[in-house]
Amino acid sequence: MNDTAKQLSERERVKLGPGSGVSPVPKDAATLILIDRAGSKPRVLMGKRHHGHKFMPGKYVFPGGRLDAADRAIKPFDDLGSDCTRRLGQSVVKWTEGRGRALALASIRETAEETGLLIGKADDGVTSKADAWSIFVSKKIRPSLSALTFVARAITPPKRPKRFDTRFFLADRGSIGAEIGSIVGPDTELVSLDWLSFEDALEVELPNITKVVLKDIAERLRTGEIARPAPFYYFRNGGFQRKLLD
Repeated sequence: MNDTAKQLSERERVKLGPGSGVSPVPKDAATLILIDRAGSKPRVLMGKRHHGHKFMPGKYVFPGGRLDAADRAIKPFDDLGSDCTRRLGQSVVKWTEGRGRALALASIRETAEETGLLIGKADDGVTSKADAWSIFVSKKIRPSLSALTFVARAITPPKRPKRFDTRFFLADRGSIGAEIGSIVGPDTELVSLDWLSFEDALEVELPNITKVVLKDIAERLRTGEIARPAPFYYFRNGGFQRKLLD
């Protein structure tokens, strides 16, 4: 089986297919997959979206969101690894390493905003003029990019009302530098946070691309190949394609 079809069943390819209407330009976005390998079985952090949201109501997702101007407004503690940097730049027009760094920072910022978990290292000298990073400044945590591994990319199919070009990053629970309480509740974007085994995570209500990525991460953990090439999912020629970024 070639790389395009690998791990995508016929059912998954149909479900991941296009919607109807216009095709807006995909917006850069990033998401973070936090895993905990301390117990007998690895677990993954999933958040349940509020049922009142128009976009994926009630589904379990990874923390994440759109790239923001503020994601260039803080200096990270360290940089992405060379493999991550190289793979992020593949199959992208007008790419810069600064854009890749900003996407990684976006995944950290969004995770902090949605979960209260700050990925980074203690640093008394951390500063930023952007409000989005004020929680990191107050807790003296500087975002750490070396904690992240780029593991997947997916572009929403055409003719969907919202389209994203999302980069998926993986980090270990041990990379959390600080935790802020009272972030998640009944009236927030994520109404609950759950550390689930991969078996349990695949049983809850998930977006289809999330399910595909979860299966890939589970295989990485099973084989120990955490930093292997990242799959890139996109729609072309009437179906979803899978290309490896190496």
